[in-house]
Amino acid sequence: MKIENTVAVVTGAASGIGNAVVRRLVAGGVSAVGMVDLTDGISGAAQQVNVDAGRDVAVAFQGNVTDSAFRAKVFADMAGRGVVRICVPAAGILRDAMAVKVDRETGTTELYDEDLFRQVLEVNLMHPTYWTMEMIAGIARDRAQKGIGRWTAQEEFQGSAVLIGSVACRGNRGQVSYSSAKSGLNAAAKTLNIEGAYHGVQVKAIHPGFVATPMVEQLPDGLFEEHLRKMVLIDRKIEPAEIADAIVAMMENPIVSGPVWADGGFPPFA
Repeated sequence: MKIENTVAVVTGAASGIGNAVVRRLVAGGVSAVGMVDLTDGISGAAQQVNVDAGRDVAVAFQGNVTDSAFRAKVFADMAGRGVVRICVPAAGILRDAMAVKVDRETGTTELYDEDLFRQVLEVNLMHPTYWTMEMIAGIARDRAQKGIGRWTAQEEFQGSAVLIGSVACRGNRGQVSYSSAKSGLNAAAKTLNIEGAYHGVQVKAIHPGFVATPMVEQLPDGLFEEHLRKMVLIDRKIEPAEIADAIVAMMENPIVSGPVWADGGFPPFA
């Protein structure tokens, strides 16, 4: 799919992978990009993108990505710039803890908090799935209004979404909720890719390894450098811009269906 002159929506866009994706899309010539984030830093981030680009391309939206009314408003507002044809729902959270904790002194046990599990699923699984569905719905409505039915190979692709997974989707100690959510993205992407094909939309998943983002910085001090780095074949953290490049490459190449592993060779035996 050609990203030039298209309208995009990116969540988690104030920093990390989301911000890097916005900048890569702008460099690729998108006409407008909705930058979504929970933090109030999103306004300044969008202003900086516009300054750096030398054009009014980024639009800031502050809100909770799990709020369906907020999601609908973002897409409705961006529709004023054109049909949204690119979606990268990059917002995510970590709420790590052991699935079962045992008190060594009393022998009592404690299960992972159910409310935290639901929160992680809402943000890391349901949010990217539903924001992608919103994009597909907009494209489907546009085609229906034009009297166009099933997409054919004689047309250009109509839209593309890339869901942000994680190497943790394979399962990881202390990440029962996060790993479950990221694993679910594989099935969500595959299903939406199959259904979206009717409208000319491709949906793919990418699974980054350790990326130099605020989320990864939440790891305990020394954990990466002292224990995990030796397992990463490129011997360093991945830069957000590298993930952004991979995401745009996935969008532009129709034969890539995913999932794509962008882990720098971590773990080397997987």
